[in-house]
Amino acid sequence: MTRADGHLTADLDPQDHGPQDACGVIGVYAPGEEVATLVYFGMYALQHRGQESAGMAVSDGRRTMVFKDMGLVSQVFDGPTLDTLKGSLAIGHTRYSTTGSSVWDNAQPTFRSRPGGGGLALAHNGNLTNSEELEELIRARDPEASVPHKERMDSTSDTALMSALMATYEGPIDEIAMKVLPILKGAFSIVFMDDTMLCAARDPQGIRPLVLGRLETGWVVASETAAIDIVGGTFVREVEPGELITISAAGLRSARFATARPKGCIFEYVYLARPDTIIANRRIHNVRVKVGKILAQQAPVDADLVIPVPESGTPAAIGYADESGIKYGMGLVKNSYVGRTFIQPSQTLRNLGIRLKLNPLRDVIEGKRLVVVDDSIVRGNTQRQLVAMLRQAGAKEVHVRISSPPVKWPCFYGIDFATRAQLIAAGLSVEEIAASIGADSLAYVSLEGLIQATHVPKDDLCRACFDGVYPVQVPPEADHLLADSPSATGRDHQATLPEAPQEDPS
Repeated sequence: MTRADGHLTADLDPQDHGPQDACGVIGVYAPGEEVATLVYFGMYALQHRGQESAGMAVSDGRRTMVFKDMGLVSQVFDGPTLDTLKGSLAIGHTRYSTTGSSVWDNAQPTFRSRPGGGGLALAHNGNLTNSEELEELIRARDPEASVPHKERMDSTSDTALMSALMATYEGPIDEIAMKVLPILKGAFSIVFMDDTMLCAARDPQGIRPLVLGRLETGWVVASETAAIDIVGGTFVREVEPGELITISAAGLRSARFATARPKGCIFEYVYLARPDTIIANRRIHNVRVKVGKILAQQAPVDADLVIPVPESGTPAAIGYADESGIKYGMGLVKNSYVGRTFIQPSQTLRNLGIRLKLNPLRDVIEGKRLVVVDDSIVRGNTQRQLVAMLRQAGAKEVHVRISSPPVKWPCFYGIDFATRAQLIAAGLSVEEIAASIGADSLAYVSLEGLIQATHVPKDDLCRACFDGVYPVQVPPEADHLLADSPSATGRDHQATLPEAPQEDPS
């Protein structure tokens, strides 16, 4: 991926970065604790959801301070900085930017002054689909208000719009939220705060994840349970779709601003969430291992060795090897420290390509018939380089197995996929893709198999990137991308969330 300033980031092939989530959010209310430090460590646990910028807002009960900058959590914050951020409640955010928007102004949390004094800080994961309507409403309520300009598919502009709209109202922020949240359309999991109150809310479809945890002296809300674990909290439950949670000196309160119509993102199970996170009562690692087993049943092949594309392909590769009886091995070594590089994308760097990130173990793979398990194929450029590299290292055959169905449709709910025209599976058959990437064979797990592994009813999952059925109306500017989509809206479904989800050991 190439930044707007021409530097390379995260994935070293600028033409083929994988699907990226827009961000991770966390909020902590814990009087007497070093909340800035807790949020700092929680953001570490959510770093995989966003590596472009990091920020937090902290309140001591009288005023709210916001500190944010470009870079990883460890680059933005240090001990002296955290020492200046004293308070009893805080929110934090890690961000992955969309094209052309990797700048300081788009870092979160956003902050807005409010009528009558004080302010509102807000951090957001997702993407709204009715930004034009919100802009008009802001202008109608306050003609003098500063209205953020909506950049196409940019979640940070959505965050600024939410903050600006809430700032046109007076009163407690939880009461304001009950007026504003029903107006929002699309996907949003948000944490927001004033000087004395922490709030969290999730859209009626629950597309993006959000969970609640208990601390000894307070509460924590976060995008994933892994963030609750790292701050020493106890996972209580998911924030329900259409629910607003308010935490203050008066305790924790819950209110419903919309009827729940669950449509959790199925791609969280494939790639986005950490393996140690729990979603819908299931440990993500266990789901991915199960997907690998199903993939082995659906797409068997005679081979000598199963290897993963680390790290996201590892659980599914373990499952594939276990089910198939083919030996499992580590044929690729990942450089965990590549992460992001800001070297100019010279031809030399492009020629190195995936080798900067992965290196084959020739002694392991030479002369072997390989099953290579990866989580997804977007454009196909990375897999093409990978297959060529394995053959150069002596692989006799390369059979690629993918632990998700073909990605054929873009996401409008907070994941930065390529456009439909750039998605290789949107225009080519599986056989044609196999030939394009140079594999001896290629197979994907079926959508039914992936759903089976999640243990979540099909109608409670957003599957739009795989089947083109969008559960929430997409933005008007996206209509030209959906000419062949089966649906731009979805049916309503009811679901009951257990009060205290337990991990499924399978």
